[in-house]
Amino acid sequence: MPLTSSELVQLIGLDEVGVANRVFSGINSLDQAGPSEVSFLGNLRYAPQLPATKAGAVLVPEGDWEVPANCLVLTVENPSAAFSAVIDHFQKEAHDVVPGIAKGAIVAEEADFDASSVTISAGAIIGKGARIGDRTVIREGVVIGNNARIGEDCVLHMNASVRERCELGDRVILQPGAVVGSDGFGFELVEGRHLKVPQVGIVVLEDDVEIGSNSCIDRARFGRTVIGEGTKIDNLVQVAHNVETGKHCLLVSQSGVAGSSKLGNYVTVAAQAGVAGHIEIGDQVVLAGRAGAVKNLPAPGAYMGMPARPMAKEQRKMAALSRVPRLLEEVRSLKKKLEKLCEE
Repeated sequence: MPLTSSELVQLIGLDEVGVANRVFSGINSLDQAGPSEVSFLGNLRYAPQLPATKAGAVLVPEGDWEVPANCLVLTVENPSAAFSAVIDHFQKEAHDVVPGIAKGAIVAEEADFDASSVTISAGAIIGKGARIGDRTVIREGVVIGNNARIGEDCVLHMNASVRERCELGDRVILQPGAVVGSDGFGFELVEGRHLKVPQVGIVVLEDDVEIGSNSCIDRARFGRTVIGEGTKIDNLVQVAHNVETGKHCLLVSQSGVAGSSKLGNYVTVAAQAGVAGHIEIGDQVVLAGRAGAVKNLPAPGAYMGMPARPMAKEQRKMAALSRVPRLLEEVRSLKKKLEKLCEE
């Protein structure tokens, strides 16, 4: 769908007064965009590409930038966020959906939704008693279990699963292969055998949550596993039974949170970091990559290492460890000198 220059400035919240009448047909990076495409400067490391860009329009942060004269320069507070609105405009047509139930979908008669407002693709399976909100899109191969609840404006991509009785709020996104409501990992060793502990709780994903591809959110043993409003979970993340996250947390790829732990608001768990079971992480805590939280971390701030400690302390420890080989050489040298003195 073409975008005029006037529509562009309105889309990103600027004043259209004095903007030349131009038409744009797409988006691209600074180094690859053409005269009919819109680009942006979201990272200052790419600023050297600005003078040579062939983009018809470019979104930039406040500053004195060298840009070709024939390029429409639009200054915005956050170019990356503004550019997302431009992307959405051009992607609407590419991702257009037609409400209704496609041939090949399996839908239980007891499922509750408005077929004129919900899109269910071929190969999807909707269990009995499942409830689906308006404008939600169910892609190919998605399985929604019995009595599950899906809110409005959700998108469940290919082969995602929402097991029985689990609940999704509004505007939730499940990327391909995401699993919501798998059994928590619970076993008791009885007479030399691991016996499965029943997991009878549910998972609740609050509004505006996104779950990445092949990530798993386990149902609670009892009660609820809760992913708080606005939380974003990357690909290949494990969240165990009875975990509760606060609002707007970030869990990055290959991280994991063990059972019954609680995360506050705006917590970041970086790649391959882990949180042990039954502990609490306070608001605005950042666990650096490969950090291991094994006790409560109530104070906001950045933590790293195993066990996770305040980043400044851990960096001093690492700096000290880096000096150990040199210190050992000095000790060996002093030892040789001492032995020589003793021999004399």
